[in-house]
Amino acid sequence: MGKQNAIIAPSILSANFATLGQECDEVLKAGADWIHFDVMDNHYVPNLTIGPLICEALRNHGITAPIDVHLMVKPVDRIIPDFAKAGASMITIHAEATEHLDRSIDLIRSHGCQAGVVLNVTTPLTYLDHILDKIDMILLMSVNPGFANQAFIPAALDKARRVRKLIDNSGHNIRLEMDGGIKPSNIRDCYDAGVDTFVMGSAIFNTDNYKAVIESSRKALL
Repeated sequence: MGKQNAIIAPSILSANFATLGQECDEVLKAGADWIHFDVMDNHYVPNLTIGPLICEALRNHGITAPIDVHLMVKPVDRIIPDFAKAGASMITIHAEATEHLDRSIDLIRSHGCQAGVVLNVTTPLTYLDHILDKIDMILLMSVNPGFANQAFIPAALDKARRVRKLIDNSGHNIRLEMDGGIKPSNIRDCYDAGVDTFVMGSAIFNTDNYKAVIESSRKALL
């Protein structure tokens, strides 16, 4: 079916947590499409971040944009219903974080959220066998998960090309998202590799002008 319209999803992992609601307001006003919400458990990945109460707080603050919840949590099934209740629009889970990937995807969908699968740089594509008809998004990591401000791993581009072929050949309407080290200078490379949904964290939040970065990124996609 080809790539869908480009989505920019700022990762609030790089935002100022003391003023998180305001940060989300500002980045959406600056032209972002979604909010990317990174959840880490200090078990599956070596870091601890935020949980469903913060997601719910953002909804209560007035955030109406899609919230893209990326669960770097193992085991993952226990926390999925909590994020659905807290206002997640889509929930993506790492293939290695569940013993039964098909069951976990069904769990996400049963709670009314879109479902996605996350593949790390070294995760084999065989995890996608038999589930392409059930998922709305594939998220490819272009860094090793766990921390912000990491350098982009170029091998992710070849993986994106291979996944884009799988999506196109499947005939299903699946977004291809990439997360890690994306910035205006390399977003076009990601787009040309088949990515249509871009997670950007420090590239946006570590600047004084969110709008300029987002506009520069969109211009690179023209």
